Amino acid sequence: MEEQDLGNYRKSYEKRALLMEDTPENPLELFRNWFIEVDQHFLDDETNAMTVSTLGLDGYPKSRVVLLKRYTYEGFIFYTNYESEKGKAILANPNVCLSFFWPQAERQIIIKGQAEKIAANMSDGYFESRPRGSQLGAIVSRQSEIIESREFLDEKLKDLEKSFEGKDIPRPEYWGGFLVRPVELEFWQGRPNRLHDRIRYKLQEDYNWQKDRLSP
Repeated sequence: MEEQDLGNYRKSYEKRALLMEDTPENPLELFRNWFIEVDQHFLDDETNAMTVSTLGLDGYPKSRVVLLKRYTYEGFIFYTNYESEKGKAILANPNVCLSFFWPQAERQIIIKGQAEKIAANMSDGYFESRPRGSQLGAIVSRQSEIIESREFLDEKLKDLEKSFEGKDIPRPEYWGGFLVRPVELEFWQGRPNRLHDRIRYKLQEDYNWQKDRLSP
């Protein structure tokens, strides 16, 4: 492979500022404000796309993009196959990192937290709301397992479509949601000359949040 020098790839960040006096005491309120603003004004960004990083059973960290499906003052909920590489990693070590990068808004949020399974009835409710194709896909895909071909998946899907024709599709027990309860959130706003704004919130023992400005 031919070597490529990327040293001249640069972008100047000049759209916004993040000042300490403009930040609320609760970081989840700031997350909500940023999420809504990006969702309303930067339509090309998939606002709820986030990177989930875990420590795998092989000892290596691994990151992948998933979709955030709900956020509350408790934390952040996404859905996956509990028996996937990601699911097994989380069940073995619930310490995870979530990150959102919204390039048009020149913003990033990095969240450290602990993941736990949500209640089965919540997973049931979300599964029932999904399109039938997505419901069947959750059953067809034994996520992260080796398969022989794409055709294998397509044939399995056709068989399931016939099996469940005219019937409700039950949520498989191995598929459901995780809630990530945050212990630290860092808000990054791009600024000129690489002197970016970074505000970090850390959860304290009394469940209040300590807020600090970090050097870029």
